[in-house]
Amino acid sequence: MTRSQVPPEGASSAVHVLLYDGDCGFCRWAVGRVLGWDRGRRVRACALQDPEAARWLGGLPEEVRTASWHLVDPEGRVASGGRAVGPLLRLLPFGRPLAALAEAFPRVTEAAYRWVARHRSRLGRFVRGGSCGQR
Repeated sequence: MTRSQVPPEGASSAVHVLLYDGDCGFCRWAVGRVLGWDRGRRVRACALQDPEAARWLGGLPEEVRTASWHLVDPEGRVASGGRAVGPLLRLLPFGRPLAALAEAFPRVTEAAYRWVARHRSRLGRFVRGGSCGQR
C-alpha cells in the first residue's frame, strides 16, 4: 500500500507524505481510499511504525507522533489530525470544495477527526480488512 520514496514516471514531484497508524486496519483502509483517489500520485503513505517515519516527524515527541495522522508537505511542514484534512483534500481530484469546507470550520473538522480516531476500532468492523488493535 505504501509508495516508494521516488515518485513514479509522470507523477508530480511535489509529493506529500501521509503518516498513519499501520497497526490499525481502519487507518490502513482509509489511507487506501486516499491513495486510490490520488490519481495524480501526489501523496505517499508511510506507517508511523516504519523507521522512515522518524525522518519525517523526528522533531515531534513520541506521544504527539502516535496521537494522530500527519501530512508532511514537500517543504517539511507538518499538519496533524483535523488540520491535515484540508491540505490533504486539496491534493486530490475535486477535493478543493471539501477542503474549503474543512478549513472554513476547523473546530468541527478537528472534532470530527477526533471522533473517528476514538471510534476507529468500531468503525473498522464496517470496512473490509478494517479491524483495529487497541493501543
